[in-house]
Amino acid sequence: MKVLIVEDEPELSKSMLTYLKSQNYLCELAADYQQALEKIESYDYDCILLDLMLPGGSGMRILELLKAQQKEDGVIIISAKNSLEDRIEGLQIGADDYLAKPFHLAELSARIFSVIRRRNFGNSNVIQQEELKIDLLSKRVSVNDMEVMLTRKEFDMLIFFIGNKNRVVSKNALAEHLSGDLADMLDNHDFIYAHIKNLKKKLMEAGCKNYLKTLYGNGYKWEG
Repeated sequence: MKVLIVEDEPELSKSMLTYLKSQNYLCELAADYQQALEKIESYDYDCILLDLMLPGGSGMRILELLKAQQKEDGVIIISAKNSLEDRIEGLQIGADDYLAKPFHLAELSARIFSVIRRRNFGNSNVIQQEELKIDLLSKRVSVNDMEVMLTRKEFDMLIFFIGNKNRVVSKNALAEHLSGDLADMLDNHDFIYAHIKNLKKKLMEAGCKNYLKTLYGNGYKWEG
């Protein structure tokens, strides 16, 4: 799952980055208004952690632009401004949650998980598709109650496909999701083919139907 941290306090952004990476989130940073705009215009995120007071502009304006562009990124406002008016305005514009500074990093991680779960999986901790079962909390995948051992990248890829069920996912979108802004630096997508091959092999060897279809020239689609 990919998270954008929009925060101008270096120590806070560093601590959030370190902790969320330890929780297996792929994180990127934006330290001011302009960097944040460039990121959200170029990439999609599962969740954006958005400070309201930024050098060069307002985080609330970024939220307005996200909603005007009808982007589906989840947004948690993070700000030292803890007035009721700020909370109401942010939530009315379209933020999913509001967390006042200071906060515990464990609570931040829980809030992110809740936003992603609510947006992508109907607020459920367990995803079930016939013989395939995924526990989002324990990150356990099973087929006909037999556990399938996946790498972190394979698990993230599986969740991304299921979160976009019946939609065509391009190779570029998949590369961006797995590698963030580093995807632009990759010469080819061989690493994607390798992960997909391994994921399909593990699932099918466990008895899972082939839900992941390759659409040559277009990308991939998880059917269900």
